[in-house]
Amino acid sequence: MISALVKRPGELPRHVNVSNSLEALQKNVEGYIETVTLRMPEGDFVIICNEEGRLLHKPFNCTVRGCSFLGTILMVGLEEDEDGEEQFCDLPADWKAMKELFPELWDPMVCRK
Repeated sequence: MISALVKRPGELPRHVNVSNSLEALQKNVEGYIETVTLRMPEGDFVIICNEEGRLLHKPFNCTVRGCSFLGTILMVGLEEDEDGEEQFCDLPADWKAMKELFPELWDPMVCRK
């Protein structure tokens, strides 16, 4: 299990623990996954979204660092294993830092349901 942030359209983000398996990640975003990596001084973050969100007409969720997302997203950390391969991991920042780093996720204009 890894510590993640889940953000559904029209809702505030919330903390979840999710299995670090392809099946669990696909279930959370309701389809094939696509990732967007954000390299930041605080650590590396990955936004996991539905690869076919636009084709499936998923509802608008949010815009993060200029990239718009449709449907549910997960945000997790990214680290290198002992072989130098990147893998998903716990978020590299606590909840307060997440709100400061990504205030757009808490924007009341997109978090109303």
